[in-house]
Amino acid sequence: MFLLQADDFTRYRFLSGVELSPNGKYAAYCVKTSNKEKKGYLSDLWISEVSGGTVKQYTGMGDLGAFRWLDDDTLFIQANREHEDKTPHPLEPRTHFYTLSFDGGEALKAFSIPLKVSEIHPLWGTLWAVKAVYDHNSPNVTGFSEEDKEKARRSYQEEQDYTVLDEIPFWHNGEGISNKKRNRVYLFDAADEHLTPITGEWFDTVLLKVSEDKKRILFTGQEFFNKMELTDSLWTYDIEQGRLEERVPMGTYQFRTADFLGEDIIFAASECRKFTINENPSFLRLKPDGDIIRFADPDLSLGNSVGTDSRLGAGKGVAVTEQGVYCIVTDRYCSRLCRISYDGSVEFVSRREGAVDCFAMNGDGTVVFVGMREQRLQELYRLDLHSGEETPLSSFNESALEDKYVAVPQPLTWINSDGVELDGWVLLPKDYDPERRYPAILNIHGGPKTVYGTLYVHEMQLWANEGYFVLFSNPRGGDGRGNDFADIRGRYGTIDYEDIMEFTDQVLGAYPAIDSRRVGVTGGSYGGFMTNWIIGHTDRFAAAVSQRSIANWISMCCTTDIGYYFATEQTASSPWDGADRMWEQSPLKYADRVTTPTLFLHSDEDLRCWQVEALQMFTALKMHGVESRLCMFKGENHDLSRSGKPHHRIRRLKEISDWFRRYLQ
Repeated sequence: MFLLQADDFTRYRFLSGVELSPNGKYAAYCVKTSNKEKKGYLSDLWISEVSGGTVKQYTGMGDLGAFRWLDDDTLFIQANREHEDKTPHPLEPRTHFYTLSFDGGEALKAFSIPLKVSEIHPLWGTLWAVKAVYDHNSPNVTGFSEEDKEKARRSYQEEQDYTVLDEIPFWHNGEGISNKKRNRVYLFDAADEHLTPITGEWFDTVLLKVSEDKKRILFTGQEFFNKMELTDSLWTYDIEQGRLEERVPMGTYQFRTADFLGEDIIFAASECRKFTINENPSFLRLKPDGDIIRFADPDLSLGNSVGTDSRLGAGKGVAVTEQGVYCIVTDRYCSRLCRISYDGSVEFVSRREGAVDCFAMNGDGTVVFVGMREQRLQELYRLDLHSGEETPLSSFNESALEDKYVAVPQPLTWINSDGVELDGWVLLPKDYDPERRYPAILNIHGGPKTVYGTLYVHEMQLWANEGYFVLFSNPRGGDGRGNDFADIRGRYGTIDYEDIMEFTDQVLGAYPAIDSRRVGVTGGSYGGFMTNWIIGHTDRFAAAVSQRSIANWISMCCTTDIGYYFATEQTASSPWDGADRMWEQSPLKYADRVTTPTLFLHSDEDLRCWQVEALQMFTALKMHGVESRLCMFKGENHDLSRSGKPHHRIRRLKEISDWFRRYLQ
């Protein structure tokens, strides 16, 4: 049996975005692979027979964007097959679309849209519904004379020396500066390439859906000028009559999903009254006369928040049907496919442990999903809605872990000092011998409203292969256990810290082979916050690695993309009416107490937990004589560990392994 290597993830295949053909016979999906030469990832289209059998690759250029079935014989894909010398100027964006015959052959150019398109839906004939970026600071010059285009280009280039901000949020992680950019909805006629805007220049669209008869559009979002609010409005547009109607005004709901069901609209939304931005949604029905009927309050978290570094891409997580709303929810430490019926009843239709990452279904009840089961990597599965039986439809990653040591998570569930049952796990080191003494690494999840489960996590398996016990748990503040469990507003570093310390004690008691003098701690995002917090409150850990962390809630509040609402909500205070409370919950306050050697990992384009957080904590430790190191990754954002460039991800793992080897081995 061979040791797992840091770069083994570059041989994994990552599946996402599964779509069923109208007849339900075939599933199309994206498969991403690492491209070391270009330091990124290749994306291609694959198709599997739902009955089992043929699995076939349909594109091979690695440039696949969005895709969908137009009919049983034709696929519609977004890609860039244009020659490199035709790369458009930022003032002349173009998104290219192609059709691809199911029988094979080359992709045929369908049309280009002179916008940066993020979403497109077929209507009828040559008409399409489009969501695309509208940038007030970079006017689209399509249709200008060549002379006017050149003037606009020169003006644009001159402005690149300046960054002007006049609204919040002014940037978004993974996107960069977003000031004065909005996502607008358009009608696009491919016959003459005519674009008709449906939403205004200042309206920012979030969700976009089209009715089954293709005659109506539904969208959610808000118009804002200086500050984006946390609630949205819901609108419909009658395409034939050209009638735009606001169905639900702003001020009440934060929409999570919405779709048509006949003349009704089914939506899931939070009112953010008791639990604010982390509140689990209610399920509601909007009638044609404007009445809103609440039909379910399941206190379930919508979506998959079970963490792993072995998935890339997304896909559909909700389907509205006559039988109810099928949706992926996080349940304790798993994500499952669930049916929420219109009578309020809830049924889990996928029952196995693990994660459902995305799914597709059609009218006859055929369901396929991308998921992770046991300690296996992603594959495509067919699900029987009646029996819950799952049938694998792919084997992309079957050999990826062949002859490698993959530790099976050993469950450790305990009752904490407040009488709450909590979940944790332990990975045993390779060639584990209970008579030997081993170092250990405590890994803390992000969020905090996410969870760890029994999924394969490459970094943790790597550490187990390097001879460490690996400990991970779900303290209070995490997902999958309802609103009350997740609510630690104003209590960061208190009950969550106690849970993590108690878990560590439980593991040390259960596994005497762990050398308590050689335990390290690490985590990213909230896990980075908690790592910073821990080293300022205990010296029990021999080394720490703090990743994409928060050190100071006051600076975080006024710098990051979510800071102005996340920091104030989570600390239950603000710099003006509760600076003392914010400071009390800031790890930086306790940096003068730190003695633990600490490595800081951060990315210079992390706009979620901006680099100033790591810089403050690193500087504070150096000021107080603590051994510390900071490695800043250029051109990466908050998602470095999950979707960063392969060579950066390898370097990140090397930094962590070298640091822990130095202090724990």
